[in-house]
Amino acid sequence: MTVHPTHSTARSVSRRRRVALYAASLLCCSAILTALPGGASAAPAAGSPAPGPGTMAVAFEDQFDGPAGAAVDGGKWQTETGDNVNNHERQYYTPGNDNAALDGQGNLVITARKENPGNYQCWYGACEYTSSRLNTSGKFAAAYGHVEARIKIPRGQGIWPAFWMLGDDFGNVGWPNSGEIDIMENVGFEPGTVHGTLHGPGYSGSGGIGAAYTLPNGQAFADDFHTFSVDWAPDSITWSVDGNVFQRRTPADLGGNQWVFNKPFFLILNLAVGGYWPGDPDGSTQFPQQMVIDYVRVTTS
Repeated sequence: MTVHPTHSTARSVSRRRRVALYAASLLCCSAILTALPGGASAAPAAGSPAPGPGTMAVAFEDQFDGPAGAAVDGGKWQTETGDNVNNHERQYYTPGNDNAALDGQGNLVITARKENPGNYQCWYGACEYTSSRLNTSGKFAAAYGHVEARIKIPRGQGIWPAFWMLGDDFGNVGWPNSGEIDIMENVGFEPGTVHGTLHGPGYSGSGGIGAAYTLPNGQAFADDFHTFSVDWAPDSITWSVDGNVFQRRTPADLGGNQWVFNKPFFLILNLAVGGYWPGDPDGSTQFPQQMVIDYVRVTTS
């Protein structure tokens, strides 16, 4: 993907972490210049059961319990702010609980709205949309394990939800050397399809290594909650949706390029509006749109 700048609001982190967060915010999700490649070498047949986590310990979990309207747990998440010029996304990521709040029913709701109450300025002028982006940088990172979230995604042309990870050494090595693991991305013009992708040195942006998973019988992901996960081990990452494996990647898939996924990564949740890959909203797109997250959990051996 191309990079995009935002501005972190985390004032309490160290200078190094602030630099890392700013740099991390130069990224979003995965290959946006072109649609990700369909199919995958070394991918198990669709519908195969996902490998079980075995004997695992919970390393990170947020079930988003709390009163309606409350912000996310600041001990687990940071909220980023700013616009995304290089992706040509249209939203401004707002601070606090303006666009990311608990619903009082055990969910986090990230809301994209067609509004600009703060007179925010974007790369194209006055911002047309607001949304939210959260990450665990400086608060949680881990190497390996089972990483999953149960999410009901939004819908509509130009809507772009994602659940993904960046290498925790981003502030030192930059992107794509840090690596990026996109667990789930959806672009609104594909209501029944999600994508999982790896980005690293020599296979970043539209050259990311990934595959797609499509629901059967014309179903749309926005109609219900679904569980998106990766099972991550040294030299191996396996993606699944609702327990159905749809790809597995190893260093052999990288054409001789470096595998940069044997180290800690941190988590990211965001809801973008517009951009090169999904395209901009049009007259058919209804607002507000909501990305509803039931839980996020990481278990490790």
